[in-house]
Amino acid sequence: MQLTALSAVLMLLASAMGASAQTPQKPQAPATPATPAGQDQKDRTLGKVISDAWITMKIHSLYINEDALENSNIDVDTRNGAVTLSGTVASDAGRNRASEIAKMTDGVKSVSNAGLRVAPARDTAKAGDAGKRAGRTVNDGWIKSKIYAQFLVEEFLMDSDIDIDVANGMVTLAGTVRTSAASERAAAVAKATEGVKGVKNTIKVTAK
Repeated sequence: MQLTALSAVLMLLASAMGASAQTPQKPQAPATPATPAGQDQKDRTLGKVISDAWITMKIHSLYINEDALENSNIDVDTRNGAVTLSGTVASDAGRNRASEIAKMTDGVKSVSNAGLRVAPARDTAKAGDAGKRAGRTVNDGWIKSKIYAQFLVEEFLMDSDIDIDVANGMVTLAGTVRTSAASERAAAVAKATEGVKGVKNTIKVTAK
């Protein structure tokens, strides 16, 4: 009787072990690959609106610290992605570098530098009451590019189309913005820029 009961227990244990061995293991979900450092930030910047005005400001922002553009005074005009460079540079190397930077800028379809001429360097620092600093000399050309670079990151100036002219440290702002606050902000940014002696604001407010 005891032997029979023991045999029954052993059979139940063996059956349970067999059922456990046949139960399929649930496959593990594949590990989620780690997001590369900075990827989220990079993706968030892809929403920028590339307009003609943005292209002009971006090119000027890239000109600021270029040693090859020392003593240059470059105008950038953009129409439907086609960039026209005019003004002066101090050397052929500067002319080539200015064109190269423009061509590499997002949204640019073509670049014409026929109006960008090589002219001997002159004492523009004296005209702007500015001396040598880290990078380029603070002259009219540098001031123009610096103001454009600051406009590029101003939320108030989104959808703006501003022209900047600088003569002997005096800045004239023209073009259009969407609000009076944007016009005031543009003038304030220009006035606070190194080397600026005064600002004439002729910007028009036009609702789009």
